[in-house]
Formats: sequence, structure tokens, C-alpha cells
Amino acid sequence: MDIDESLLTCEESMDKAVDYLKGELRGVRTGRASTALVEFIKVDYYGTQTELRQLALINVPEPTQILIKPFDASSTKEIGKAIQESGLGLNPVVEAKQIRLNLPPLSGERRNQLTASVKQMGEQAKVAIRNARRDANKHIDQAAKDKAQHISEDAAEAAKEDVQKLLKKYEAQVDDLIAAKSKEIQEV
Repeated sequence: MDIDESLLTCEESMDKAVDYLKGELRGVRTGRASTALVEFIKVDYYGTQTELRQLALINVPEPTQILIKPFDASSTKEIGKAIQESGLGLNPVVEAKQIRLNLPPLSGERRNQLTASVKQMGEQAKVAIRNARRDANKHIDQAAKDKAQHISEDAAEAAKEDVQKLLKKYEAQVDDLIAAKSKEIQEV
């Protein structure tokens, strides 16, 4: 693996870590209703674990309410059960052919718990980013030792500096995401 490939692989890994974090943050509850909160809940649909977004139309009619309209009305009870067991602390109101979720306001203690959880997710993303840096630096060192590739020490050092710049860039993105989500959680 040459230096350019190492840099490209490193950037891809860091980008994936940030994308994963974005997906995780979408599922964190804030004071406002969001379809992302329930989209990925697994429902036992005829013996198969299926994501809710594949079984129903999910929308937000009001800022504190989520409305779920199953494509198959017979799955309404299973969807309600899955939401209760999801650990989100939501009580679904199962109506004839739809489910209504009213989101109660978050308490101050719960807001602090969610903020701490979000910061923990950010740290996990940073660890993944740092692991990508470590792997890239290891590949660069191996490439520099390999005489067949004819890589100078200066080129290897420049590549390591590029990796460090990537690390700073992606860590800044993680910090921005965490700060924005924490602010959103703390809004009353």
C-alpha cells in the first residue's frame, strides 16, 4: 500500500466514523419530535425483525407528537409493543389504524443524562478517528521501510502531517456535531 492509498483509506475511515455518529445522534431524543427517533425500532413482523420505517408512514403533525400509520393495519399492535420495549420511555396510543406518540417534555435530569450520552458517542467517534490515524501512520512507516517503493523520509513525514491534519479536521466535525446536539437537548 503506497502513501496516497494510506491517506485515502484513512480519510474514508474517518468519514465513516463521522457518518456513523450523525446516524446515532439522529436517534437521540430532544425536546422536539423527530421521525428519526423511531425509524430504526425493530418490530417483530411475521417472525422477522423489521425496521419501523419499512412498515409504516411516520410523520410529525405537531412539534411534540409523532404519528405512525402502518401499511398493514394488522401490525399496529406489534408496532405499539415494539415502541414500548424500545427503551425510549414513550407510551404509544394505539388507535384504530394508527399510533400516536406524545413526547412529554424532558426533565432537567434527563436532559443532562442525554447530554452525557451524546458526549460519550462523540468520544467513541474520536477513538475510531484516532484508530484510523494510527493505522495510516503504521502503513506510512511500512512503506518508508520498504526499499522497493523508494519513499524518502521527508515524504513519509509530510504524509504523517497530512494524516494529522485529517485528524484535526474530523475531530473538529465531531466536536461541532456534539455541541449542536447538546445545545438542542438543553433547549426547553
